[in-house]
Amino acid sequence: MIDSALFKTGMRRLAAGVSIITTIEDEVPHGLVATSVSSVCAEPEPSLLVCVNQNATCHDVIKRTGIFCTNLLGFDNIEMARKFSSSEARSKRFEDCHWQALVTGAPALQGALASFDCEITHVIPVHSHTIFIGAVRDLRLWQGGVNALLYVDGQYGALSSGAA
Repeated sequence: MIDSALFKTGMRRLAAGVSIITTIEDEVPHGLVATSVSSVCAEPEPSLLVCVNQNATCHDVIKRTGIFCTNLLGFDNIEMARKFSSSEARSKRFEDCHWQALVTGAPALQGALASFDCEITHVIPVHSHTIFIGAVRDLRLWQGGVNALLYVDGQYGALSSGAA
């Protein structure tokens, strides 16, 4: 069996896009930063997945509400990524930025590269995490260019392309 520390070290070498996953319950927004996000399919119904640690404070909220919004971050959102990954800043995560409720009501970050507003169709527990598969109910492309925020080996970086 592979040692979990070795596995984690190996996976830190895989650069991944950074997203903020949000939901809302009783008019209170909840969210976390994530790199485990992937498209599932475009047809017959556009769907994506997010993997959330079951110990994350908003894991159970996402499960109860049945909705989430995946906000893909650009490099200009680096401070927001840091705020959403800090437990000390939990009470201030939704301050000082513009959020908009889309179809499901989950907060979408205006100024993100894209926001995928999803309704959960499948919940798959796997060891310490849950895979939430969501059907995309709304989608906003907030920016024309792409300056993606990446995470690799414990560091943030950027990958840019021209205007879309």
